[in-house]
Amino acid sequence: MKLRTAILAVVVLSGWLWVTPPAFSQGCAMCSSYVEASSKGGQRAVNKAVLLLLLPAAGFMSVGLALAYRYSRKRDLEQG
Repeated sequence: MKLRTAILAVVVLSGWLWVTPPAFSQGCAMCSSYVEASSKGGQRAVNKAVLLLLLPAAGFMSVGLALAYRYSRKRDLEQG
C-alpha cells in the first residue's frame, strides 16, 4: 500500500511540475532577454538545451533515490 501511495505522489508531483506557468522558467534576466531577441529556431534550440541539461541530472537523482530506497528497505528487513 505504501508503494502505491508513493507512486501516486510521484505522478501527482510530476503532473504539477509539468503544468507550471512559464513565468517560473524566466528567472535569469539575461537568458530571457536573449531568448526574446532570438528567432523561433533559436528559442526552440534554447528550450532543447535546457531539457538536455535537465534529463541527466534528473536521471542521476532518480537512480540515487531508487538505490537509497532499495538499500534502506533491505537494511530494515535485516534488522527486524
